Amino acid sequence: AKKRKLNKFRALVFILMFLIFIGAGAAFGLFVVSLKDLPVWQENWLSFNAPSVFYDQEENLIASVGTKNRLPVKIKDIPLQVQQAFIAVEDERFYQHHGIDFQAIVRAAWYNLKSGGIHQGASTITQQLVKISFLSPSGALPERTLKRKIQEAILALLLERRLGKKEILERYLNEIYFGEGAYGIKSAAQTFFAKEPEELNLAETSLLAGLPQSPNNYSPFQHPSSTIKRRDQVLQAMLKNNFIVQKQLEEVKKISLNQILKPGKRNQYPYPYFVDYVTEQLVKSYGEEIVYKGGLRVYTTLDTRIQKITENALANNNNFPSSGRDGNGIVQPQGAAIILDPQNGYIKALAGGREHTHLRAWNRATRESRSPGSALKPIVVYGPAIELKGLGPASIVDDIPGKYGSYTPHNYDGRYRGLVTLRTALAYSLNVPAVKILMDEVGLPQALSFARTLGIPLEDKVQGPSTALGGLHKGVTPLQMAAAYATFANPGTFFEPAAILKIETPNGKVLYEHQLKPYPVMKPATAFLITDMLKSVIENGTGTKARLTRPAAGKTGTSDLGKDLWFCGYTPDLVGVVWIGYDKPKAMPYEFGGRYPALIWRQIMQEALQNSPAGDFPRPAGIVTATVDSKSGFLPGPNTPPDHTVTDYFIEGTVPAAEDHTHVLVEVCALTGQLASEYCPERITKILLKLPYQVPDYVEDYSLRVPTGQCSLHNPFTIYGNEEIRGKLEEDSSLLKGILPD
Repeated sequence: AKKRKLNKFRALVFILMFLIFIGAGAAFGLFVVSLKDLPVWQENWLSFNAPSVFYDQEENLIASVGTKNRLPVKIKDIPLQVQQAFIAVEDERFYQHHGIDFQAIVRAAWYNLKSGGIHQGASTITQQLVKISFLSPSGALPERTLKRKIQEAILALLLERRLGKKEILERYLNEIYFGEGAYGIKSAAQTFFAKEPEELNLAETSLLAGLPQSPNNYSPFQHPSSTIKRRDQVLQAMLKNNFIVQKQLEEVKKISLNQILKPGKRNQYPYPYFVDYVTEQLVKSYGEEIVYKGGLRVYTTLDTRIQKITENALANNNNFPSSGRDGNGIVQPQGAAIILDPQNGYIKALAGGREHTHLRAWNRATRESRSPGSALKPIVVYGPAIELKGLGPASIVDDIPGKYGSYTPHNYDGRYRGLVTLRTALAYSLNVPAVKILMDEVGLPQALSFARTLGIPLEDKVQGPSTALGGLHKGVTPLQMAAAYATFANPGTFFEPAAILKIETPNGKVLYEHQLKPYPVMKPATAFLITDMLKSVIENGTGTKARLTRPAAGKTGTSDLGKDLWFCGYTPDLVGVVWIGYDKPKAMPYEFGGRYPALIWRQIMQEALQNSPAGDFPRPAGIVTATVDSKSGFLPGPNTPPDHTVTDYFIEGTVPAAEDHTHVLVEVCALTGQLASEYCPERITKILLKLPYQVPDYVEDYSLRVPTGQCSLHNPFTIYGNEEIRGKLEEDSSLLKGILPD
């Protein structure tokens, strides 16, 4: 009997050992299979499917772009109490284990065995980070298999060997999902409380720490009672771990959800128009997969201070004409503004609208091609006239009506001023002189070619005389105009606008680094003369509302019927362009670029430059001053009146050598103003302008020109030759009506 019992015992031991061996073998096999399917470790594995993060010019984190709404934040900017809340409820031994908490595994197994179900888990924060960032990077639910748990544990151990605890916690708090589209603690704080993480109090912290376990079931908007229960669990865990005291717990429990919930903007990030623009550039170069899932580190040119100033100016309704909303709920008229550094083309600020209503909203600063109106004149008229034809600010153009084929230009105010300098014509934005210079002096092909060197894409075949006034076939964007004006400010060197300084992979490999590529497109002297002429626009021309307390240059622009309003201006430090108009072009007949756009530009520049010294534009070599006749452009002659002289800048070698010959001494009849005849009883000697062509009598300097004919009143055949009748007519000049020309 004893022998039989011994044999049974041996058989039982053998079977048990066999089962243990089989189990161990199976476990080993599963372990081997898990290792076989384990994703290959890479230094950047944690950033697989991570969003690309953007930094400003000071390398401060500003936003992230990915398939999820996530706003990264550094661990130093996350309050200790927030860190403690998550550790208490998710992984209280976080700082003791090495990726796997064996004590927690045993405790959870015993609890689940007693309760007859799976009610408690043992995943550490490290394991959770592995699961959401690596094993289920697409956002899908992770596989719940033993094989997957083994892989999770292995990767957690590897992760702990490569990253410190603070870095793991930081990545975890930036990665977890809180519901309502919010990924990461920063986005969650903004979504639920309209706060930054550093502003969270204990009531808000305990609520947020409870959400990641089941964001939908614990949603304070959908299931407030469940939210309260979960919040209380977090508070108890914090109390247990000595992160808070009993009094704090009791005080928080008295606070209702309505007292703390304050939903902020959802699915939003700071400086959206700038971020959207950078994202577009990245996608063009690398594709969506890399940009949205590759964890790129993108260093940008953004100046957040100037960006906020720009956004605030466009958000101020007082800076716009009377506004309303269109059928899509978008405020109209719209606006856009862009600020560049002229010395390198770096985009400092960019706002593509008065408000940012949704992700990837239409960016009017970079994608809206509209007619620039007279803001194009320095680019297609005055720039090439000086650079290519040797004209200057004191060169003369006759502001008189003319016709070019079927096209007849008119000045916006209906006035025709006659002989004016180019400086005056530009300062007062006279249309007739601009068309005349383009067509008669520069030539359309050369003007268009010059404009293209400044980044304005004009096609030869579809442009005509109206190009001088901004009448374009396609239009231009504010960004293109800013780059062109930056060339005048630089001076004379064009830079492609840049928003991205450097791009790195998650492991620090440099994919792209911006290299400055200067393109000299005009002489510095030309740029200086244009700048000085544009200073006159602000000082006493159409742009006086843009005056600063420092030197500035700029140009207004108003398209046909006021559908597009522009102001393009600059100082030595910054270039700014402001556009206003309806998304579906609509006339604003009583508005012009010198009003609201100039005011917005002034508001932005004044504040943006408040801490910068007020320097003037440097005068390059080869610039001289000279005094010339303001009606002929020649040196003053013996008959030039003092009020017909002007002192201005010239490029060395272009100062006229000849004296004025248009001012002549002329005898005119004192009564008729016509050229005096030998029969005129009284003659006056005047200094008048002698020109080889006639002008209409409505031209403002008509009276300054030599009359076309001799006195028609005083001659042997008129009754006025009779001395007695002459005396009566002189006593009553009304009797002359019908005799003298009007």
